[in-house]
Amino acid sequence: MRDGIHMGRRRFGIEGGIIGVTAAAVVSLAVAGALAFAQPGATSKAQAETVDSAGKKPKQAPAVTAVDPSIVHGSDRPGRSLNITIDDGPDPVWTPKVLDVLKKHDVKAVFCMIGPQAKEHPDLVKQVVAAGHKLCDHSISHNTGMDHRPESYQSQQILDAQKMIEDAAGGARVEYYRAPGGAFTPYSRQLAADHGMRPLGWNVDSKDFESGSVETVEATVRGELPNGPTVLFHDGGGNRAKTVASLDRLLPWMKQQGYGFGFPQR
Repeated sequence: MRDGIHMGRRRFGIEGGIIGVTAAAVVSLAVAGALAFAQPGATSKAQAETVDSAGKKPKQAPAVTAVDPSIVHGSDRPGRSLNITIDDGPDPVWTPKVLDVLKKHDVKAVFCMIGPQAKEHPDLVKQVVAAGHKLCDHSISHNTGMDHRPESYQSQQILDAQKMIEDAAGGARVEYYRAPGGAFTPYSRQLAADHGMRPLGWNVDSKDFESGSVETVEATVRGELPNGPTVLFHDGGGNRAKTVASLDRLLPWMKQQGYGFGFPQR
């Protein structure tokens, strides 16, 4: 919010031919003006900027709080817990299907979105938020060589994507940043953290984007779960039928193994 000062108006007039004022009168007028400025009805410029043409104050987004710039893997849920993360969407075909599977098994996830995709499909971003999932910035261009590009490029990729996703979400905050291909730099991690986004890694790569069967994806995830709690899937970038089928089989299996589901630590 921009700070501003709205100076109260003071009105002076000439009454009954009197053309001068005494020092006492000047003081009185100054005091009266100060009191008028302090009245509850006085509106500062900052306050006025939050009032729309209908006289209603729009919902204000909460202030951004810087977070830890280290790459997080751990879950915010104590005990035996997993974090499900979904990358490269939103996609008009596959994101709704992934959402349906997550709802079916009562599991929440983090959706790491590409900025232009979010801008093109704001309805899907809002569906993700409405279902109780969290948002993650996955850059503008998904350039896995970002760590070799100038800081100005990294900044544009991260901050422009954050704005696109938050605008599409209608006010929900992006809480994480995942560098494409894990191409973090100290600069990008600190930049994301300063803008309220915890850098997000992964421990288990489902490899659902590679060739192979649903059974291959399942075997990969089961074999890598001892590596840590954060599991990577995709809902964008191609045909994700294998992802949808794998999630539908893996999520109940994970519960049978005694896992719960949380979000990455902030």
